[in-house]
Amino acid sequence: MENIEVIKTPVEVQQRVVEMGREIAAACGKTPLTMLVVMNGGLFFGAKLAEAIDKDDFYIDSIAAGSYKHDMNSGVVELRSTLKLDPRGRNILIVDEVLDSGRTLKAISENLMEMGALSVKTAVLVEKAIPRPDGLAHADWAGFFMDDRYLIGCGMDSEEKYRQYPGIAVML
Repeated sequence: MENIEVIKTPVEVQQRVVEMGREIAAACGKTPLTMLVVMNGGLFFGAKLAEAIDKDDFYIDSIAAGSYKHDMNSGVVELRSTLKLDPRGRNILIVDEVLDSGRTLKAISENLMEMGALSVKTAVLVEKAIPRPDGLAHADWAGFFMDDRYLIGCGMDSEEKYRQYPGIAVML
């Protein structure tokens, strides 16, 4: 890829994701865990994180949700799909690539609790250092803490492009 500045290399990302997987597995112990990946952005990070969580009683589901259109945050969270697994009675880990405004993760978390989830935790690859007056303040697990820049890679995109880059970068 041309015209990018690499912030985290693919190796740095993979190392941190493996560490996060160990942390999450240790925190959950023998408790069953259901990972809920927020699509499309959480796809790449979610797959890597799932491989790093060493648990036998582990389930994966996904939900389509978001608030971005044309690289701009609309401020309105859309839940665009339904769950395959009933969240009732489950300990759920919501996985997304970035904690930006926090509105999407807050809306999904609240929805899951209303549907009867036992607990809801969050894991993001990047948590941006910005105030979140209307959203989730902080993720339970964050791979990296970064300034408020428009990032690409590891599921982060620009007009649905660049998600596949295995590192984290900004466009020049």
